[in-house]
Amino acid sequence: MCLVCGLENKFGIQAAFYELENGELAALFTPREEHQSYPERLHGGITGAILDEVICRAIMITEPDSWGVTVELNIKYLKPAPLNQPLKAVGRVTRNSRKIFEGEGEVYTEDGTVIATATGKYLKQSLAKITAFDFVHNDWQVVLTENEPAVIDLPGETQ
Repeated sequence: MCLVCGLENKFGIQAAFYELENGELAALFTPREEHQSYPERLHGGITGAILDEVICRAIMITEPDSWGVTVELNIKYLKPAPLNQPLKAVGRVTRNSRKIFEGEGEVYTEDGTVIATATGKYLKQSLAKITAFDFVHNDWQVVLTENEPAVIDLPGETQ
């Protein structure tokens, strides 16, 4: 039932996550009207939530048993985020120590415009320390489908 990644949460953004070849994590999602603040604009809290999620999940690329628990998140909102248009969030780890990691991320529109950026600090924890809930793998993680993109283009990259 996660607001960001919960596949069964009909009110969530149901983001799909992809590990990129450069070691970053991308999330693809299309915010709907129920995610708005001002008319036709994505709520800033949801923008912050997707940034938090892509940064904290990025650690799982190199440390699959580590989950990020947010200690600090700083967001800069640069442009209004539209509804009913595909958006892309990208996160990466920028500093990694034994117990803590730091990261950064951005949210982009389809044309590559950066609408928000964030930096964060996270505590590494095992899932058993975070919750006693017994997760079913497909309740929170991407389920691969025939609609999976072959390529995820990032601004500034050349093909």
